[in-house]
Amino acid sequence: MNERERIIRLWFDMWLQKKDLGISETFSDDSVYIESWGPEYHGAAKIKLWFDEWNTRGTVLQWDIKQFFHKENKTIVEWYFKNQMENGKVEAFDGVSLIEWTGDNKILFLKEFGCNINNYDPYQYGDKPQFRDEKVSWF
Repeated sequence: MNERERIIRLWFDMWLQKKDLGISETFSDDSVYIESWGPEYHGAAKIKLWFDEWNTRGTVLQWDIKQFFHKENKTIVEWYFKNQMENGKVEAFDGVSLIEWTGDNKILFLKEFGCNINNYDPYQYGDKPQFRDEKVSWF
């Protein structure tokens, strides 16, 4: 297995197990992590703080990797994510992470992009689009 893919799988496993299995070895001290809905964390210590705190409020139920793309010092990983918060709210969406690596294979930059999984064809019934009357998701 590719070393970078192993590191990404380890990061996802940390969330699934709710356990720090090496955040400080996974992220560089000057890393930047941007979630798909806006929050931004700087440095491995802040990423660990977020990880530890978030896991007191929610549980990642599923985080499946679909595929990887590698080019030079960058990796793109496509995934499916599902979580449940302590209030019972369940969220699920498809996503992509854009990752930039240091020379020693630590994550320097990670930016997530999310996509609604409830897709539909607004032109299914003709030339005039019929959009769902629903709140737009945060990602």
